[in-house]
Amino acid sequence: MFSKILVANRGEIAIRVFRACKEMGITSVAVYSETDRNALHPTKADEAYFIGDGPASENYLKVDKIIEVAKECGAEAIHPGYGFLSENAPFAKACEDAGIVFIGPPASAIDAMGSKTKARELMQKAGVPIVPGTTEAVETYEDAVRIARDEIGYPVAVKAASGGGGKGFRVALTEDKLKDAYEGASREGEKFFSDGTVYLERYLPEPRHVEVQILADTHGNVIHLGERDCSIQRRHQKLIEESPAPSWVVDEEMRERIGKIGIDAAKAVNYVGAGTIEGMLQGDEYFFLEMNTRVQVEHCVTEMTTGIDIVKQGIKAAAGLPLDYKQEDIELRGHAIECRINAESAPRNFAPAPGPIGNYKEPTGPGVRVDSGVQAFGEVSPMYDPMVAKLIVWDADREQATARMIRALEEYEIEGLETLIPFHKALLSTEDWAKGSICKDLVEDQDWLKSTAEDAGERYESDDEDKVQSDYVVEVGGKRFDVKVFGDAPAYGAAPAAAPGAAGPKKREKRAAKGGGGGADRLDSPMQGNMWKIVVAEGDTVEEGQLVCIIEAMKMENEIVAHKAGTVSKLHIAEGDPITAGAPIADITSAPAEPAAE
Repeated sequence: MFSKILVANRGEIAIRVFRACKEMGITSVAVYSETDRNALHPTKADEAYFIGDGPASENYLKVDKIIEVAKECGAEAIHPGYGFLSENAPFAKACEDAGIVFIGPPASAIDAMGSKTKARELMQKAGVPIVPGTTEAVETYEDAVRIARDEIGYPVAVKAASGGGGKGFRVALTEDKLKDAYEGASREGEKFFSDGTVYLERYLPEPRHVEVQILADTHGNVIHLGERDCSIQRRHQKLIEESPAPSWVVDEEMRERIGKIGIDAAKAVNYVGAGTIEGMLQGDEYFFLEMNTRVQVEHCVTEMTTGIDIVKQGIKAAAGLPLDYKQEDIELRGHAIECRINAESAPRNFAPAPGPIGNYKEPTGPGVRVDSGVQAFGEVSPMYDPMVAKLIVWDADREQATARMIRALEEYEIEGLETLIPFHKALLSTEDWAKGSICKDLVEDQDWLKSTAEDAGERYESDDEDKVQSDYVVEVGGKRFDVKVFGDAPAYGAAPAAAPGAAGPKKREKRAAKGGGGGADRLDSPMQGNMWKIVVAEGDTVEEGQLVCIIEAMKMENEIVAHKAGTVSKLHIAEGDPITAGAPIADITSAPAEPAAE
């Protein structure tokens, strides 16, 4: 077994690996950027090394720098976590060349599965069912039009060949939407994966996203740990995961079939370690979607229902040891649910909401687990993805696990930061969730999303910057009540004293509407991020709802549209510039009214 492991990652997944190392008697090493100098994860490792300032491309994604630190500290192996370099075949090969073990599959397996077109072709040859579509890159938009029209039909999905995590995935419902989908998927593929090639496949409008967890060692043992249902998503990125899938969705026969598909796919690339076969379930048809050659964000729900530590098994496999389990040892017990606690605003269509954290208190109690990368008075940076923590619960069945999750969400306290906690509480209380629906209608319903805001009236209906919220604890007839009071800011020195542990007065947050805050003509930014692309120029005429620009925030592209029809009289920002929430983007002046006829 290794004596020292460097974790080339940050946040909650880095801490998760550190904990596994601690229990295995392995020294753990953290790396951190300037942005993460005061983050939690460097404090949870036995050693920590600074790897530079700037964006992730200058530190966490810098292969030479990571390997240099591993050599300097004497780490025998590197665990990549998920994201960053976890599915980077050249990084795995560089580790091998440096005499350092990459905790994951061989570079050949990452390479085979890293390109979705290669993976689809390989799986087709291995007898694994794939979604109908191309197995080669579609080189031009004109080719895409021909293939979609003659071979696949509409709606069609356009996907970056190296994409994943919802990046580089666009849908064209009709031919007139194909150009935007093709260019958008290619652009995201180039930006996030340095590969702008795309492929096409039949778009399944409302499939279930069902995946299977795989473990494999170097001794020829490949097992599956059952399925996870990850169907509740926004922008093709997961929000809630559960294991197993609802019993009326996946029965024992389907579980066995899905498991065999996962094992066959892993064997086809000589897989080693922890991995996931993602698939689409449409009725009784199951199609291979892609293989994630790493530990998944949602591995926790499988750990809760099987009792198997997936991270430890991956480390053991990398060290050349056999798995501790055979397929016949695997038994699913009870039901587990995971909610991703992201710094996002569901009422604003899941807009990123990075920022500082005040008081912070995680839920506890029977069957509750929190994998978190933050602490009180920390910060969620716009430099990285919006995940604050993962809240996981287990109970005897789905209904009881749901009740436990709602209880845990109500206990979770994150002061000063807008998160998806209200959204999760609202969704898990619906009949749609109880019936096992994929809840697409709710997640895409803007009015319903706005209703999930706990203080919707205060936060989204007023722009009065002089109003404040004050929190009080009062007793009436001996009974304790928590009371929020909204009103004018008190005179200097007259602010009420907050009860111990209660939040003091705080200003109302400015409404983030399409044209809010800056006057009738002003289009303001609803989020903090970087101006990725501006698609209008001064003097252009725009319609209400027309695309004005794209802001990149927390690894997501966010399209900002015109709040009104008119002429772009002024642009306040240039492409590539950083932008803060509430900062002006453009002035859109309404056309003057035509004079009345005499």
